[in-house]
Amino acid sequence: MLYNLLYPLHTISPIFNVFRYITFRTIYATITALLITLLLGPWFIRKVTSHQIEQQVRDDGPAAHLKKSGTPTMGGVLILSSLLISTLLWADLRNVFIWIVVITTFLLGLLGGRDDWEKITRKNSRGLSARSKLVGQTLIGLAVGLVLYYHPTFNTHLYVPFFKKITPDLGYFYILLTALVIVGASNAVNLTDGLDGLAIGLVLIVSSTYLLFSYFAGHVKIANYLQISYVAGSGELSIFCGAMAGAGMGFLWFNAYPAQIFMGDVGSLALGGSLGAVAAITKNELLLTIVGGVFVIEALSVIFQVGSYKLRKKRIFQMAPIHHHFELKGWAEPKIIVRFWIIAILFALLAISTLKLR
Repeated sequence: MLYNLLYPLHTISPIFNVFRYITFRTIYATITALLITLLLGPWFIRKVTSHQIEQQVRDDGPAAHLKKSGTPTMGGVLILSSLLISTLLWADLRNVFIWIVVITTFLLGLLGGRDDWEKITRKNSRGLSARSKLVGQTLIGLAVGLVLYYHPTFNTHLYVPFFKKITPDLGYFYILLTALVIVGASNAVNLTDGLDGLAIGLVLIVSSTYLLFSYFAGHVKIANYLQISYVAGSGELSIFCGAMAGAGMGFLWFNAYPAQIFMGDVGSLALGGSLGAVAAITKNELLLTIVGGVFVIEALSVIFQVGSYKLRKKRIFQMAPIHHHFELKGWAEPKIIVRFWIIAILFALLAISTLKLR
């Protein structure tokens, strides 16, 4: 909005010329989202507490988590509000990719919010059925895939990390791939959101990495130099990723151990799905499995645990997702969180290195 309103004034005063630069607007989108979250955080926590919007802890989880029951939840509303307000303030609103990720975030936030509300009103940890959530996520993912497929300048090639000459054209299957990436990322972040500050810290790392990928993909000279796919207009997504990082930092202020508030599904489903959408738009779908390596490990731990129990009646881990396994092995919660963050940073650096390792 500020870009559309103020940049045209550069003909009157050169000071407004700064609004043309994505780097400038990304920095201030990050700061704006951070400040909104920090300033509104205390008020928001008081409001959700007064309305008894409280976390319903699963009774089959670690015993230490029972004391977290009653902690305010649905903090994702604060995260998404800061993220979307900041994005709409600093991004070029004529850019279709911005609207794709904004609408994706909003719709997945509504889905997650409905799930949270069901848990709160029923006073248990069971919200919407897994099938209902999956159907909703899939429809949103397919819609994004269709919009990208019919976008006049978008290509349906799949770019494989480490191999610059392997770029198969998926055609109509690209729609399904986009849906798979969005649904997978949305659920992976949701599964990871089980310890104070764990998921939002990881989102902060992944969004910061995709801030770089978005800028590179949208800059024709850098894209050509790195021999990556150039996606005209995708550079604006740096602003969205910066706003996500800023909102994440602000929320971590309140969500760090011991958490004053939890993000809930309204936050985890939306943040994961929007990162999937960014990955699809910037042609870095497969890289998301590396950048978000911790999310992948968390999701796989659940898949393997369930599969093993159904086939062999035996569990692989003491409890899934895997962060609970380490809790039951005696690791302190803050130690698990920080170590997972360190691993995530290593994954991010590995993903960035693939830009040259080809």
